[in-house]
Amino acid sequence: MDEPSMPTPPAGTTPPPAPSSPPGPPTPPIPLAELLASKDLGLRRIAGPAEAELLWVHTSEMADPYPYLLGGELLLSAGVLLTDPDHYVGRLVAAGAAALGFGVRPVHETVPGALIEACDRQGLPLLEVPPETPFTAIARAVWRLMAEARHRELRRVTRAQQALATAAARPDPVPAVLHQLAAQLGGRAVLLTARGEEVHAAGRRLPPEPAGALTRLARVVARERPGSPASATDTHGDTHLSAYALGGGDGLVLALAAGRRESGDHTVAGIAVVLLSLLAAPHQGADAAGRSAALVRMLLGATPDEVAPLLGFTGPWTVIHARRTDGTPADALTAGALGASLGTALVDAGRGGGEAVRLLLPLPGAAAGPLPEAEADRITPQPGWTLGASAPTPVTALDAADALAARALAHAQATRAPLTVDAPVSGLAALVPPEEAAAHARALLAPLTAPLADTLRCWLSLHGNWDRTAVALGVHRNTVRQRIGRCGELLDADLDDMDVRAELWFALRQG
Repeated sequence: MDEPSMPTPPAGTTPPPAPSSPPGPPTPPIPLAELLASKDLGLRRIAGPAEAELLWVHTSEMADPYPYLLGGELLLSAGVLLTDPDHYVGRLVAAGAAALGFGVRPVHETVPGALIEACDRQGLPLLEVPPETPFTAIARAVWRLMAEARHRELRRVTRAQQALATAAARPDPVPAVLHQLAAQLGGRAVLLTARGEEVHAAGRRLPPEPAGALTRLARVVARERPGSPASATDTHGDTHLSAYALGGGDGLVLALAAGRRESGDHTVAGIAVVLLSLLAAPHQGADAAGRSAALVRMLLGATPDEVAPLLGFTGPWTVIHARRTDGTPADALTAGALGASLGTALVDAGRGGGEAVRLLLPLPGAAAGPLPEAEADRITPQPGWTLGASAPTPVTALDAADALAARALAHAQATRAPLTVDAPVSGLAALVPPEEAAAHARALLAPLTAPLADTLRCWLSLHGNWDRTAVALGVHRNTVRQRIGRCGELLDADLDDMDVRAELWFALRQG
């Protein structure tokens, strides 16, 4: 058995309390029964309930691991400091641990009877780990099961995409999409107006009480007032409820009710939201006409600030660039599902071949500049995607925001971060008048071609790391070295000098 680790807080400090609600897991939770079915591990449940969902695996030999648990863990321990089983189990339950795996030998010859009784009494599943099973083998098994669950989820979402797209091509697309969505989720799908009036519905009818709760939830997201959320969830007894605002200004809402909530349901619903936002456009009358007029005027040469009022929203906006984490090209449906998850139907899937998906996200109530906390929460990492986002910007500066989003995406890929938000110029740099800063930047960077400037910007943003810059730019590290060397020659500057780097970074940030 692996030697257990014993993290110890610094002397004189008090560990922070465990969070009340853990962050979402990177993959779907794993039923405890699936882990127990792995015969090669030899695990045996000897106390507590048979059902539990595992989000993580953690090993600890602390007398009280409560402050270091997020909730949902399978905690593995050999009982090195176990003295009061009842108190120990109570703390694990309070921290939200999903189950306890107890390794026998070399500390304990058998699982202590008092621990078994405490787990039975307090409802915590207790697994006996045989001496020949390393804790790392259990962790590997859990992550393997999570990968398999993620694969199943992706296959399910893909099948749902195809089914919903086929339904959208039928002569009666809105009822067909609702019917297919209800079938995919195993529940009720309703299209409602902002006043709660039913436009279309599919799936089994709900009893009056959950039906009323669903209508009330729909009013929460109806776009009748500024600041309404794009989606909301609730439960009524054993029924899971969710509501999603459709694109447009008429307050249409997709409301869903199901007896179960499975991983991937939110993504499937997001795909339906994008489709219904487009299909229900005839219900949005003046709004749709305004958007069409804005498009026509832009095609005929009008400036963005002239057509912005016709869009029904003047800004600010943020631009998001996205690529699939596994490198596969995105199609229109997967790009649309990403837009739905982020709360926008303004998605450009590009031409494929690895080109980034671009999204335009309105930020009602925000101001141009640093991303407000409420809106920062809205732009969240998306499973399977790497994202780069610009700071909020007015409609007249979307071209610059597009470049910032591309830069942020390159930085996210290089650092293997799921999301990077490009911050606007602030601090000491903000003290220089923009016109003077831009003029200085043009003069300083004049010797560089655009590819060289882009390489220098990326290299500086990654603290001169050759490998990460190569990853971000999609070139060989030797190419990066050659380009940076050429930059140094053209600028007649020592790029290892921090003063030089700081001045160049300031100049490059103006572009």
